[in-house]
Amino acid sequence: MPTGKVKWYDAAKGFGFVSRDDGEGDVFVPKASLPAGVEELKAGARIEFGVVDSRRGQQAMTVHIIDAPKSVVAAQAELKRRDPDQLHGMIEDMVKVLETAVQEDLRRGKYPDRKTSQKVAELLHAVARDLEI
Repeated sequence: MPTGKVKWYDAAKGFGFVSRDDGEGDVFVPKASLPAGVEELKAGARIEFGVVDSRRGQQAMTVHIIDAPKSVVAAQAELKRRDPDQLHGMIEDMVKVLETAVQEDLRRGKYPDRKTSQKVAELLHAVARDLEI
């Protein structure tokens, strides 16, 4: 099956075009060829598709999305990612907080108070966001 990159796709019109990786020109992509549950294709998405020659040129059939482009939010988040030294310090602080504020209460058979729990959760979420990207 040929592969290509979505040049553009207009969900309102129900079609778009893909440029083939093998350089054999652009291919028309109708909405009917999209996978079940997919309403549109994002520009830059890599897809695999079957090709049928029609009166107006090549038309994609049975489209499979190989690799969707990064969302703008994900790309911006990656730019805002902390440097490793800063993240290292955050993790050290997180371990200290867990050992002093949380572990002691858990050893005594109770959960930490609400205020402490919220602070620890914020710190854990901040570290997780930076590691997740």
